[in-house]
Amino acid sequence: MKLLAIDSSGLVASVAVIEEETLVAEYTMNYKKTHSQTLLPMLEEIKKSIDLDLSSIDAIAVAAGPGSFTGLRIGSATAKGLGLALDKPLISVPTVDALAYNLYDTDEDTIICPIMDARRKQVYTGMYCFLNHQMQVVKEQDAVALEELIKELNRMERPVIFLGDAVPVYKELIQENCKVPYSFAPAHLSRQRAGAVGMLGALYFKEGKTESAAEHKPEYLRVSQAERERAERLKQENHE
Repeated sequence: MKLLAIDSSGLVASVAVIEEETLVAEYTMNYKKTHSQTLLPMLEEIKKSIDLDLSSIDAIAVAAGPGSFTGLRIGSATAKGLGLALDKPLISVPTVDALAYNLYDTDEDTIICPIMDARRKQVYTGMYCFLNHQMQVVKEQDAVALEELIKELNRMERPVIFLGDAVPVYKELIQENCKVPYSFAPAHLSRQRAGAVGMLGALYFKEGKTESAAEHKPEYLRVSQAERERAERLKQENHE
């Protein structure tokens, strides 16, 4: 089994190739350039570096959302284009699940809590733990107010590990309000990685959780700012 994995759901752009149990290559960049500038050149660099024939892959795993609307669209369009051109299935991997998978096999009592900045004082988040070497979804990914999330974690009375790009944004708020033991994942485990998308995608692939490139759609969880503004305009026009 050989998978190509793509994650452009957040600030990080990442491409990886998984073959059986081996992470053959991974190219991850967390810099100011847009994903439209970086994603395809990164894939091309990996192709050249490992002599990858794209026709040899079995499927394409892609971080399907939530996350940056623009980033998700770019990642989705790239995966769909490759899937259609190569006639390969896609594997939609929930972004927050893949983030949590970075912290594989932590203590079963510990809650892994990825937080991605969703703006408007909200985060994309979920709750996870590991039991018998399997990741368990304690609470499915959603967009929630960080204050509500902390209250819920406090009620659960279990240690928490926070990770994700919202940590530096809300670190002080967490420190002031989190009443349970907590820690922050180190930099190399705290952001999206295509390697994690690929390894989780490999599990889904074995379970038959694939879709055609034509079927694939990103999971935004929230409407975009443009859609919110349009709805607000229409609301105002209807009142005039």
